[in-house]
Amino acid sequence: MEGITEGVNKMSVSETQKKNRIQVSNTKKSLFFYVNLSKRYMQQYNEVELSALGMAISTVVTIAEILKNNGFAVEKKIRTLTVDMRDHPGARPIPKAKIEIVLGKTEKFDELMAAEAEQNGDNEEQQN
Repeated sequence: MEGITEGVNKMSVSETQKKNRIQVSNTKKSLFFYVNLSKRYMQQYNEVELSALGMAISTVVTIAEILKNNGFAVEKKIRTLTVDMRDHPGARPIPKAKIEIVLGKTEKFDELMAAEAEQNGDNEEQQN
């Protein structure tokens, strides 16, 4: 574990930005998969960058709102842009909307995560 922490501390800012980015799809995984993954990224990196193209933009906004409304995250940055995508090499570029939302941990984040872990532990005991 110390080796991982040491490696994270030695990273430059640009490396950290790429490590804590989640590229969201609205077809591959469930909404709460991304919510839980975002919490884990915030535990590890103190912030998470959610990114999506086209129709998945609404999914990213929903994930961010769930995390904010439950007290886990605060908005740090929201960026919208248009990127040119190609279906295959040589094809005409097709403009696609893109969003990037950076969320940071709230002061209550660790407390909320501990309470959630405790609650999940209780649920597992009740099932056994």
